[in-house]
Amino acid sequence: MMLKLDGIIGGSSALAQVFKVLAKVAPTDSTVLVTGESGTGKELLVRALHRNSTRRDNAFVPINCGAIPRELLESELFGHEKGAFTHAIRTRPGRFELADGGTIFLDEIGEMDLSLQVKILRALQEKEIERVGGTCVKKVDVRVVAATNRDLEEEVRTGRFREDLFYRLNVIPLHLPPLRERGGDILLLAQHFLSSHCKTKDRKPLTLSERAREMLLTYSWPGNVRELENFMERLSILCDAGEVTPEDLPDKMFHDIGEKPLRKVVEVESLRPAGFVWPTLKDMEDKGLKLKDFIETIEGRLLEEALDQCDGVKNKAAEMVGIKRTTLIEKLKKRDLL
Repeated sequence: MMLKLDGIIGGSSALAQVFKVLAKVAPTDSTVLVTGESGTGKELLVRALHRNSTRRDNAFVPINCGAIPRELLESELFGHEKGAFTHAIRTRPGRFELADGGTIFLDEIGEMDLSLQVKILRALQEKEIERVGGTCVKKVDVRVVAATNRDLEEEVRTGRFREDLFYRLNVIPLHLPPLRERGGDILLLAQHFLSSHCKTKDRKPLTLSERAREMLLTYSWPGNVRELENFMERLSILCDAGEVTPEDLPDKMFHDIGEKPLRKVVEVESLRPAGFVWPTLKDMEDKGLKLKDFIETIEGRLLEEALDQCDGVKNKAAEMVGIKRTTLIEKLKKRDLL
């Protein structure tokens, strides 16, 4: 069958193996467990799975099991009856009911509480669910696809994940390789993201110098495709010339590949006095941005710096910039920095 892979870019042998399994499993109703590091694009792969299935004309309903407090997750998944809890002012269907006839995607399934795993197991085995506060069992016809960046076999060994649920989910394992194992896909994706962000920001297309391309291929990309896209967006804003050179690349990339960081030579007349200087209209115009995008960019850089200084500890980073942890997480999600 001819796969519809909108949004998935790459021609590496590692990705070809994934597509080979995808083509076989997509037309079936088998449960699939997608594994892979954070930022590899697991949701894109699951959407492609649904788009190539016989359920393609019905709903695709994703839910991030790690982003919803566990006391609310059951209601989100299975729905609730009016009066089931304090704020249940009306009956509400859950994601399983909304996905009836289609596909439900349980992202970050490894974060799910053990007590709720039992109810997911029942939904898989019996094809039925019960709303919170309800007494009526509802039949649902859904295909379940789950994803995680955790090692679920290790989670089972340590008692943090139910063994019976693991085997129910792991009928068809589908592993998405990290970006560092995808060879030339790195440059295909880099140029795609760079061109896309330049177009969005209404600036002339940027090219990658030969040495910059070599460094992108050598770097380990711990944040995978998400890190690459964010980095290309940063270059589309901060790179002044028409070509990305090693001098435009961050120090951590040099450290990662075992080289000494380079520094761009700054013209004397462009130097600013030491100390704090307010951004000016000229700064905004030089970047080719409007006020909202300019402020978003400044805020994003401050959040990244706070996270770096706090070694990724979100509570400390939120305290450093003077916002709530939940607000910080919302801002990071908006920028795909989680």
